[in-house]
Amino acid sequence: MSIPENFKPTAVFSGTLWQAEIIKDMLMDNDIEAYLGDEIWGMDAPIQSAPEAVGSVSVFVDREDREEAKIVVERYYEEDILNEESI
Repeated sequence: MSIPENFKPTAVFSGTLWQAEIIKDMLMDNDIEAYLGDEIWGMDAPIQSAPEAVGSVSVFVDREDREEAKIVVERYYEEDILNEESI
């Protein structure tokens, strides 16, 4: 998938590659174009890419979709917390 020429990226999430893929899929399911960034750098050199998170990968959306994307990311955290509580 190529990034549109008029795309103005803004990061809405940063975490592991696994988490970033889930967030990206959730965004795409809600008709929000999303792209991963740092997936190679975050896995090859995690300390340089994000000292606070090993293997940090960012999810980017267009600025116009930022507010709607935040809602989707918040839903991910809510579902993740609910899953942890049931364990």
